[in-house]
Amino acid sequence: MSLPFVPSPEVRATLASMNKASCTGQPFFFALDFELQRGIFISSPLGASTPQVFFDFPSAKTSLPEAPSIPIELVAHPEDFPTYERRFKHIQQGLLRGDSFLANLTIRTPIESTASLEQIYLASEARYKVLFPHRFVSFSPECFVTIQADEISTHPMKGTIDATLPHAAERLRSDYKESCEHHTIVDLMRNDLSRVATSVRVARFKYLTELHTIKGSLLQMSSEVRGQIMPAYRHALGDLMRELLPAGSICGAPKGKTLELIQEAEGCPRGYYSGVCGYFDGKDLDSAVLIRYVEEAQDGQLYYRSGGGITINSRAEDEYQECIQKIYIPQ
Repeated sequence: MSLPFVPSPEVRATLASMNKASCTGQPFFFALDFELQRGIFISSPLGASTPQVFFDFPSAKTSLPEAPSIPIELVAHPEDFPTYERRFKHIQQGLLRGDSFLANLTIRTPIESTASLEQIYLASEARYKVLFPHRFVSFSPECFVTIQADEISTHPMKGTIDATLPHAAERLRSDYKESCEHHTIVDLMRNDLSRVATSVRVARFKYLTELHTIKGSLLQMSSEVRGQIMPAYRHALGDLMRELLPAGSICGAPKGKTLELIQEAEGCPRGYYSGVCGYFDGKDLDSAVLIRYVEEAQDGQLYYRSGGGITINSRAEDEYQECIQKIYIPQ
């Protein structure tokens, strides 16, 4: 398969290092940006005295010195609705032409906060946390792929609702737009996994998890797709990532044309936002999609990245509000 994005020399070197380490059973941490232009590879990160990247996964974590604890508050200055609507309409035109069935449209929002990236990292609660000092912090609830023994699984996440609404779970599961979006991504990830695994199946469908944020609780909808990893990829994790990226849940389907639409509508690279990161312990792999993401520009300005899936049934006002609703720190 040819990738929608052409990997840079830096990313090709990262993938090659991943292949070599996974073949020899050498633990490592990695991160790959959305456009496959930047890559991070750190061998044996748990033993490093001054890690370049800090992470906290269910499978392992590195230690970060405690910073003074302060209340984490964010003041967001999102783009105005007419600006977002222009981006939205460009995506909708592509959907009407049949170029895409689903496209993930994201925005970059300047924020004000008295907290540093380190303090945000320490205060946030998430299944996957990553800190790249002076660059970005991600507190992601979304697993990308895991490998245990010979089984690979992925957990696409699509669909969010305010958990305090009456009958929130039933409303989310039965929402037509959210269901179309979720079905599309589950099918895309099932097809993607079939390139690196056999006996691919949907093990769990539309299960819900509750997230607690400074703005209140949210319900998010996920599914689980599993398969038996092909021997060619079990010890060549760089090749495996080359086949699967970019993650379907944060681009859309079909990938090629959808990525063209996204780039035209968004107008700037995403960088590590909506890329992936992971930890290989010498036997098994755990990885995450880099969402719920704050980045620091060279001038010190902080930006929060957020977005959502656009279908033919989407309304610009609803999608705009969803992008703003997702600007939060889970605590």
